Amino acid sequence: MKLQRKNRVRALAVGALAVSGALALTACGSDDTTAGSGGSGAAKTSNIKCQGKGKLLASGSSAQKNAMDVWVQNYSGACKDTEINYQPTGSGAGVTTFLQGQTAFAGSDSALKPDEVTKSKQVCKGGQAVDLPMVGGPIAVGYNVPGVDNLVLDAPTLAKIFDSKITKWNDAAIKKLNPDAKLPDLKIQAFHRSDDSGTTDNFTKYLKGAAPGDWKHEPAKKWEGTGGQAASGSAGVSSQVKQTSGAISYFELSYATAGKIPTVKLNTGAKAPVEATVDNASKAISEAKQVGKGNDLALQLNYTTKAEGAYPITLVTYEIACDKGNKAETLPATKSFLTYVSSKDGQAALKALGYAPLPTEIADKVRSTVATLS
Repeated sequence: MKLQRKNRVRALAVGALAVSGALALTACGSDDTTAGSGGSGAAKTSNIKCQGKGKLLASGSSAQKNAMDVWVQNYSGACKDTEINYQPTGSGAGVTTFLQGQTAFAGSDSALKPDEVTKSKQVCKGGQAVDLPMVGGPIAVGYNVPGVDNLVLDAPTLAKIFDSKITKWNDAAIKKLNPDAKLPDLKIQAFHRSDDSGTTDNFTKYLKGAAPGDWKHEPAKKWEGTGGQAASGSAGVSSQVKQTSGAISYFELSYATAGKIPTVKLNTGAKAPVEATVDNASKAISEAKQVGKGNDLALQLNYTTKAEGAYPITLVTYEIACDKGNKAETLPATKSFLTYVSSKDGQAALKALGYAPLPTEIADKVRSTVATLS
C-alpha cells in the first residue's frame, strides 16, 4: 500500500528471529558496552549483499547500541572486507559528528531539526540529510526500591519525581497509586543523562505531553529538569539504578532486561496499568504519523495515547544519511549495511533484543529510500 504522509502507521510487525550474542564495541564519549543484547541463537545472514571495502565509521544513539552490535556482528560475519565501527556517543554528538563530515551516517532518537537539515547540505553535496527510521521500542522507567517489586506511576507523578518535587518513595502521591506496596521512607535518587540524548528528548516529550501542568520545561536532548544526578549514556544511567538504593531513571528496555532492573507500569488512564514491553510499545507506535517530506521519513509519535495496553513512552531511532552527495569511498558499504538492517532479516533480530521491528509500510519505504542513496 502506498504510504501517505500523516496517515496512521500500521501496527508493528510481530515475530522475531533469535540472534547471537552482541559484539562489544569500544566506545568513546558514553561507553555503553556494559549492557548485553539479551538475544540468543543464530541470525540469518545469507541474504546480505556485500558492497564496498574498508572501514565505515558511524556514531550516535546509545538507545540502538544493542541492536547495532548484533547488526554489525552479522554483517561483518558475511562481509569480511568491510569493518563497521559504530560508536554510541549519544544522539546529539552523533548528529554533530555527521554534520562535520566525519562519519558515513549517524544514529539519532530524534529527527533532524530544520537548521540541522540546512547544515547537512554542506556535507551532502547536491543533497541533504534524511531521517530513516530503523529501530522502535519502549523507554523503560527502571527503579531500585528495596521490597517493591511492582510499582505503578503516572505522568504527573513521574514529572514531579524528575523535577525534584517528590523526593521520598513513601510520598502520598506514590502511595495513592500503590496502596498495597510497602513503600520505604527512602530518598529518591533520580538519574538523568549527562549527554545530549534523543532518549531524554523523547522522555521529556512524554512528560510535557502527558503532564503539561507538572512538567514546565520544553522537551530537549539536553536535560532541563531541576536537580537529580547525571550519568553518561543509557548504560551509565541504568548502571546507576542497578547499584543505587532508591534510584530511578529512564532508558531503553534492552538495558532493563540485561541488568534485570524492574520497570514502572504506567497509569495512562486505560483500564489497567501498562507495562513496558515491545508489544505494548508497538501499540503506541502504531499511532505515529509520518511528518517528513519526500525521502525524509520523520515520524510524529503519540505520547498521550490512552489505548488499552499501549505503552506511550516510546522512541524511534533514525539512521541519518545523505540522500545525495555521499562520499564515493563509503557509499557502497553504507547502502549495503543499511539495506541489511532495514531488511526483513535485519528487522527480525530486533524483538529478541527488546526493540520493536518497523511497521511494514515504513520498512518498505525505508528500503526504497536506501536504494536511492547516491
